[in-house]
Amino acid sequence: MKDIKFKIGDKKYEASVVEKEDGKVEVTVNGKAYTVEVEREAPKAKPVKVQAPAAPKAAAAPAAAPAAPQAPTAGAKTVNAPLPGNIVKVTATVGQAVKPGDVLVVMEAMKMENNIVAESEGSVSRILVQVGQTVQSGDALVEIA
Repeated sequence: MKDIKFKIGDKKYEASVVEKEDGKVEVTVNGKAYTVEVEREAPKAKPVKVQAPAAPKAAAAPAAAPAAPQAPTAGAKTVNAPLPGNIVKVTATVGQAVKPGDVLVVMEAMKMENNIVAESEGSVSRILVQVGQTVQSGDALVEIA
């Protein structure tokens, strides 16, 4: 086990990393445990910019603006970022039925890709992030109704 203490802005974090036998790693950040898969064989790739399909100018301007925090829909459950990172993949789609453990978003944090999963059963009502977006700990990612 390796213990790590770090600070982002004024917020302090404590993490411990334990390698499992099946090639997975258990990372505990501020008391919350996450099991993640680490790809060791692949050479480190340079970041790639992903462009969305071309859209009319009027529609592109609002999408490019940073997303403002949105109030949750009544009765909906929000899936939040467990730690700061960058969104690298959004696997969920609006209207998709999900159950606990289904991967909704993949985010890169501390040089590791983390699967952010549904904690409850329901239907995805809103996706609040997009690929390439930077999020902070606690930011809303997906809403499940």
